[in-house]
Amino acid sequence: MTATTEAVTTEFLRRRSVQDARGLGELFADDIDWNVPGNPDLPWTGRRTRREQVAEYFATLWHAVVPGESSAVVNKVLVDGPDAVVLGRFAHTAGSTGKRFETLVALHLRVIEGKIVRLHLYEDTLTVSNAFQA
Repeated sequence: MTATTEAVTTEFLRRRSVQDARGLGELFADDIDWNVPGNPDLPWTGRRTRREQVAEYFATLWHAVVPGESSAVVNKVLVDGPDAVVLGRFAHTAGSTGKRFETLVALHLRVIEGKIVRLHLYEDTLTVSNAFQA
């Protein structure tokens, strides 16, 4: 039986909450449409096209923020067929500057045959960029 969009999204959020980068990668299809826009000087931003890049993304992001000073609040999960939209708020402290930042987020996931094929993140990219500038 193929996992539902809701089940895969719930598992994605669970694995993200425990910083399981490898486990997150296992939820994705081989070929993906991934976009995290932002300042190109920040190594986790940009497009990715392969499952193998998912764990690296999360490891790079988590390495850039102060351990224990991050939070992710999920306010709502909307599911419509293969699409899920997660609405929430991220807060982190930039490791390189010590600046605390918070941003509202919308995360669009698409799940086909039990695997995530699309992840697009929408957040305040200027706030994120400014937090990492001295």
